[in-house]
Amino acid sequence: MSDQHLPSSPRRKFMLGAAALPLALAMSRIGHAAALPTAQVNTTGLAVTDTEVVVGQLHSATGTMAISETGSIQAEQLAIDQINAMGGILGRKIRVIKEDGASDWPTFAEKSRKLLVNDKVATVFGCWTSASRKAVLPIFEKENGLLYYPTFYEGLEQSKNVIYTGQEATQQILYGLDWAKQEKSAKTFFLIGSDYIWPRTSMKIARKHVEAFQGGKIVGEEYYPLGHTNFNSLINKIKIAKPDCIFAAVVGGSNVAFYKQLKAAGITGARQFLLTLSVTEDEMLGVGGENFAGFYSSMKYFQSLDNANNKAFVEAFKKAYGPKAVIGDVTQAAYLGPWLWKAAVEKAGSFDVDKVVAASPGIELPTAPEGYVKIHENHHLYSKARIAEGQPDGSFKVVAESPELMVPDPFPKGYQ
Repeated sequence: MSDQHLPSSPRRKFMLGAAALPLALAMSRIGHAAALPTAQVNTTGLAVTDTEVVVGQLHSATGTMAISETGSIQAEQLAIDQINAMGGILGRKIRVIKEDGASDWPTFAEKSRKLLVNDKVATVFGCWTSASRKAVLPIFEKENGLLYYPTFYEGLEQSKNVIYTGQEATQQILYGLDWAKQEKSAKTFFLIGSDYIWPRTSMKIARKHVEAFQGGKIVGEEYYPLGHTNFNSLINKIKIAKPDCIFAAVVGGSNVAFYKQLKAAGITGARQFLLTLSVTEDEMLGVGGENFAGFYSSMKYFQSLDNANNKAFVEAFKKAYGPKAVIGDVTQAAYLGPWLWKAAVEKAGSFDVDKVVAASPGIELPTAPEGYVKIHENHHLYSKARIAEGQPDGSFKVVAESPELMVPDPFPKGYQ
């Protein structure tokens, strides 16, 4: 990333100073604005009063995706509580209306319509799977709502009505595959995913990269329904194919069965190189470190990151949700959502969606737990890519990190 995308020296000095502050105070340095008349900050009929602004939260609190989405629910609430403790946004406290997408895409669509049309929320923090995002996207675009979407995803999308706080394909998939080739000498890959849009599109991108740009070979490709729990036939196919790398995008509760059955079949990190796009500390709670030890994940955030901002974030999260609570990649990206929205609203001096959207490009979070991030004009974040190895205790040890922030490129040439 070139210097023109980085803060100026005075700004950088300020960021470094802010890093030593307690988390909420440090995050608050992105801006603060006093109360303005409601008629001035709300010209489109949103649920905003002189003392309150209403937002929506739409995740799967139940169903197969709850194992992954619970952390997002918690992190967004933590950020909102911290913002409210500081006085709120434009002098107004945030009130949250929580809806359960229940791991069902039509339910996500129905609940998003309720939040935007009936509740008239100022913004929504929500979704996890690409299927749920695709289900709600037409509604957000029709009703001119604003969604902060926290999950790493396949890219190939850019909407005026969405801020993407997770990684797109070039920041996760391509970086991970290049690392696999360079550091593990991987030339043959077995692609595995859950059967919906994100894994299938991600693996299409992976196949293109391996075959066309790396000169490698795909020796297997399999997909299974969400919630699938019997992977014995797949494991037999893997043993026959003998890939250098198992490249996996199995999501939700299926991860628990997948990794336990791999270990039972003798496929462990000591014998087989496996790189996944979809196991974070959240999934590790169910999978168990003993079943994932020695395998690798490609993410932008791991709870073990050693910086002052992350240590404060982890401390605050555990204080709110208990000492055994863990924080995965998407959980951290979800935490960024309310802070990015706060910064954009205060920059715009308004809760109106069009004004907030216009103010969003260039918004920075210098004290994000993952490190400095910034919103690109394409509504994705500049961020670093990282690879980490699973440990027996369920934690991750970072083994690789991109030297600079990666510019988000949701429409990479040659992959569409």
